[in-house]
Amino acid sequence: MDSSHASTAVAEQDSVQTAIAHLFGPEGRADPYTPARVLREAGRLHQTPLGHHLLTRYEDCVAVLSTTAWSHAEEAAMMHPTVSPEDAPEELPTSFLWMEPPDHTRLRNLVTKGFTPRMVTRLRPRIEELTEQLVDKALAAGEFDLVEFIAYPLPLIIACELIGVPPEAYNQVHQWSQDLARGFDHDYTLPEEALRARSAASRGFMGYFRELLNERRMDPKDDLLSVLSQVEDRGDVLTEQELLATCITTFVAGHETTANLIGTGMLQLMRNQDQIAALRARPDLCAAAPDELLRLEPSVQITTRAATKPITVAGHDFEPGDGVVALINSANRDDDAYTDPDRVDVARYSDPMNPAKKHLGFSLGIHYCLGAPLALLEMEVLLEVLLRKVRDIEVLTDTPPYKPNVVIRGLESLPTRVTPV
Repeated sequence: MDSSHASTAVAEQDSVQTAIAHLFGPEGRADPYTPARVLREAGRLHQTPLGHHLLTRYEDCVAVLSTTAWSHAEEAAMMHPTVSPEDAPEELPTSFLWMEPPDHTRLRNLVTKGFTPRMVTRLRPRIEELTEQLVDKALAAGEFDLVEFIAYPLPLIIACELIGVPPEAYNQVHQWSQDLARGFDHDYTLPEEALRARSAASRGFMGYFRELLNERRMDPKDDLLSVLSQVEDRGDVLTEQELLATCITTFVAGHETTANLIGTGMLQLMRNQDQIAALRARPDLCAAAPDELLRLEPSVQITTRAATKPITVAGHDFEPGDGVVALINSANRDDDAYTDPDRVDVARYSDPMNPAKKHLGFSLGIHYCLGAPLALLEMEVLLEVLLRKVRDIEVLTDTPPYKPNVVIRGLESLPTRVTPV
């Protein structure tokens, strides 16, 4: 290799390492998509300083996420090396989220009872009622923080009511949930106070749901906690630890990511007023728009898998136990998968005869998000109510602050102004 080629190769490698640093560092919270594009254009696979391989392309991420040849059970070891396997059940209560069959199947089937299509459809009137109340409160204020007024209260209250958490506990479980979501980032990127907060949240959740489950065993109600509390009585082999972790996983996954979808989704629409006009012209697009908003701004930005057998992806040979990081934020904007991928198009998923490729915001395969129908319904209803009640909606800052989270990314606040119809 001559000196010019060597210099070019060094420059390209420096560019890749800089992009990786920005993607996982604080610079990437407001815009992870520019460094993701640099990585995607530089190659299908890159290695991080921590030794993980990053997958940048849609095709390769689909190949990993859609098959059990890649396991999600090693996420704790890959992302949280400071937690010992003995302490993991208490420190990282993720239940079936980081399991593979048969345990994954057994636990997920339990929670599925609370997220059947019929159950989700039954929730629509309550979601509509609550959304109207929240939007009316925002209209009365005129200027408000959309994250505080709508993005968090809507999915938080619905999740609490579905699972069985009483109103007096909303603030506490909300704080625990945020601390746990922050703790999904790699341990080496988290400050000490975030690690302590994650541990306190995990143990707080464990104690709280233990009490609630005991109450439901004595006095069942029409909620998911009551369903879970009766499982042992029907002969299923479930430990108390599994029951508690399942409650926590369902709650955190049931509202934290939806809150981020609402916040970032509304920011995209306010920055692209032509798409709000498109929704007004065709209100039926409110059902398709949430998928497009989540494609562009996935609440879960990255996920990990480990090979269960010798396998080749992105031209690289992996041995059993080798891990990869699927960059969902990159795959969802791959121009090999989507036309004009950085553009917001609320009609992209509206044509059943010519559907866009399935985005990876809810993952794929056996780990496809259980709460996806509920999250999409909450966003759909919010759009319908806003179109009916709000004449103008605009963001009041060019640089809204983001939470420091890398994995579960969302807005810290979103100053907004609305005027009523």
